[in-house]
Amino acid sequence: MSAGEGREGARESVTVRVPAKVNVQLAVGGARPDGFHDLANVFLAVGLYDEVTVRPAQSLTITCSGPDAGQVPLDRTNLAARAAELLAARHGISPDVHIHIAKDIPVAGGMAGGSADGAGALMACDELWGLRSSRAELLAICAELGSDVPFSLVGRAALGTGRGEQLDELEVGGSFHWVFAVADGGLSTPAVYREFDRLNEGVRVPEPVASAPLLEALRTGDVLALADALSNDLQPAALSLRPSLADTLSVGVAAGALASLVSGSGPTTAFLTKDEESARAVAAALTASGTCRTARVAGAPAAGATVVAG
Repeated sequence: MSAGEGREGARESVTVRVPAKVNVQLAVGGARPDGFHDLANVFLAVGLYDEVTVRPAQSLTITCSGPDAGQVPLDRTNLAARAAELLAARHGISPDVHIHIAKDIPVAGGMAGGSADGAGALMACDELWGLRSSRAELLAICAELGSDVPFSLVGRAALGTGRGEQLDELEVGGSFHWVFAVADGGLSTPAVYREFDRLNEGVRVPEPVASAPLLEALRTGDVLALADALSNDLQPAALSLRPSLADTLSVGVAAGALASLVSGSGPTTAFLTKDEESARAVAAALTASGTCRTARVAGAPAAGATVVAG
């Protein structure tokens, strides 16, 4: 039967807000037999958001608005569509919804925008259809969708192990101020991992382990300690594929950022600053430098997927 058919009090629409993420640590192990890599991936959700709205429809359709909307796939390869299909299949119903994504997270920028949309659509459809799925069930579907999707549902801060999908939520004792420099064009995550493997060919890659100083810096809200502890094992691979990112990183540090790193697989670069005023100054310098398309200021931590209307 169609989703929502026969359910009392059916809603006209549900909107869910989902955050972007930055990896404050991304420790990468060697390639596994299944092609994935074991990770120690410390996620921090930041205050840049997509909003995903679902409403009943004759069939599953997707639209998108906002910056870079033209780069977002509007077919069944979109994680939002796959989320609706997986949830519907578990309950024996048809995924007949229209999904609209109001896009504000940079596309293909290493900030999990696609994963956020998958988590947002999953929560929105669960609400729209009145399924009341358990958190464990939603997280299981998220893990099936992709390695970063579970964190988009959870938000704030978490350590991801396995391929990143096994989460332990982390305590954060303060707020942090970030600037994100958005590059022209994207970087393929699989391509960055292939370059990581090429750069480490013949090298014994150590088992990934979360940094104790970094976890303590998050717990206490110590921005200087966090700046000292930031790391990303994929950064050399991203810089190898996109050498121009080194110029962006240098501009941000020269403008006063406490630390810089490539966000996830890139090409967005992230800059930790001491306060909001410094963040605005770093963003202005990056924008003026011509080394990036735009620069965005955001605070952290941010809440995970949240119903905001419906």
